[in-house]
Amino acid sequence: MTLRILGSSLVAAALLSLTAAAADKANFTPKTGDDLVKAVRHEILVYPHYTLWDDVSFRVDNGNVTLLGDVTQPYKKSDLQNIVKHVPGVETVTNQLNVLPLSSNDDRLRIQVARAIFRDPALNRYAMGAIPSIHIIVDNGQVKLTGAVATAMDKQIAGMRAAAAGLSFGPVDNQITVDTPSTAKHS
Repeated sequence: MTLRILGSSLVAAALLSLTAAAADKANFTPKTGDDLVKAVRHEILVYPHYTLWDDVSFRVDNGNVTLLGDVTQPYKKSDLQNIVKHVPGVETVTNQLNVLPLSSNDDRLRIQVARAIFRDPALNRYAMGAIPSIHIIVDNGQVKLTGAVATAMDKQIAGMRAAAAGLSFGPVDNQITVDTPSTAKHS
């Protein structure tokens, strides 16, 4: 008898929770404007395979998201597209992410540049956090730095340290931006 009552109670609770979930979904409004930009940025930043070797940016235009930048593995390109297309308010996703060549020489250069930059006492604070604010993109021996730092001096030091790491086939493309503390974005 008590098992029958317990079973009926569990079924009733399950139906109640399904009804509540359906009501929440019916009352949900998709994100738009700044909220949509924040939601897309959040999803990219919490993607567990996003590292300092990747540089992903995006544009949002009336619910249409264009993914831009570079990733180190082919699966990251498709994963990020799938993640972003499920953000409420996103209508379409255009994936223009470039998959960097799989190269042991590029991997070695990435590590050398990261060590040179983040071991510098003036720059080691940028290595803090799950995703450092300086990104190191290596494409067939060409080094590009992206991300954001607090001062122009930090940007210059990062460029010099990357160049001094050696083995780069050409000059370092230093695209790091300088943000004021109130507008700093660490992506």
